[in-house]
Amino acid sequence: MLGRTDRKVGVIGLGAWQIGADWGSVPDDAAREVLRTAVASGVTFIDTADVYGDGRSERLIGELLASDDGEGVFVATKMGRRVDQRPEHYQADNFQAWLDRSRRNLGVDTLDLVQLHCPPSPVYADDAVFAALDALVAEGVIRAYGVSVETCAEALAALRRPGVATIQIILNCLRLKPLDEVLPAARDVGVGIIARVPLASGLLSGRYDESTRFPDDDHRTYNREGGAFDVGETFAGVPYEVGLTAVRELARLLPEGMTMAQFALRWIIDQPGVSTVIPGARDAAQVAANAAAAQVAALTTDQRAGVREVYDRLIRPHVHHRW
Repeated sequence: MLGRTDRKVGVIGLGAWQIGADWGSVPDDAAREVLRTAVASGVTFIDTADVYGDGRSERLIGELLASDDGEGVFVATKMGRRVDQRPEHYQADNFQAWLDRSRRNLGVDTLDLVQLHCPPSPVYADDAVFAALDALVAEGVIRAYGVSVETCAEALAALRRPGVATIQIILNCLRLKPLDEVLPAARDVGVGIIARVPLASGLLSGRYDESTRFPDDDHRTYNREGGAFDVGETFAGVPYEVGLTAVRELARLLPEGMTMAQFALRWIIDQPGVSTVIPGARDAAQVAANAAAAQVAALTTDQRAGVREVYDRLIRPHVHHRW
């Protein structure tokens, strides 16, 4: 169940950032094939945002929803990053304008789930923000709302808001801090957890090494120091070379027949309280392989302990205090 939405979704969803922008060029036909393959592979939850390709991701998903393939698909979008990140911009008139645009892009009257898109921290203390969101639910503009957060402290603040249905947070084998407080607290109050950046921008696929070069229009090139947005969104905030070392050690834990990406996704699925995990994909083969992680065996106690050991030894000093 996806938190307070009362909607059941698959444990493997699809993150649609890649088909919008910031991951190198993904042609329209390839993006459409990603969406069709996701649905054919059993994906029922798609996460997007109004800023992904300035609405391109939403519009492509809107095409899917208008087709027979879109039946039963639950779409979560996000709002707030189209303006300078100042708390005063998070107010009712802006919400209405942003959501009207997303409804046009997606071709729907009512949005399934809308998330504040990593807003400034003071927003979580503003009663007017959440009153406006409650009003949008009452008016039928949105069915439910949640927040996408950068830090565990922001997640815990959001959990104190009774209307929040979901929390989206970075959770993967290189970002374990949410396990300490956020997941247990969310589980206690029935809020769903949407795990994003599950493969650490591809690091946890095991396909990259020191010679890998990413396109200039890929955030894995231009945001390694956080120049465009929070550096935690790129390789989960882990320095690239450190991440490569950690992934090589994690690869020793793989059972026969399981890929590194499927191991990383299965680790997230196995965490109590996770509603769905949203790996992105640039092509149909990636979507199908990611979806298959829902069918592989749960990790063993020793494998989970191995993930924790690698994190504590190599990764914790770089990320744990920051997010």
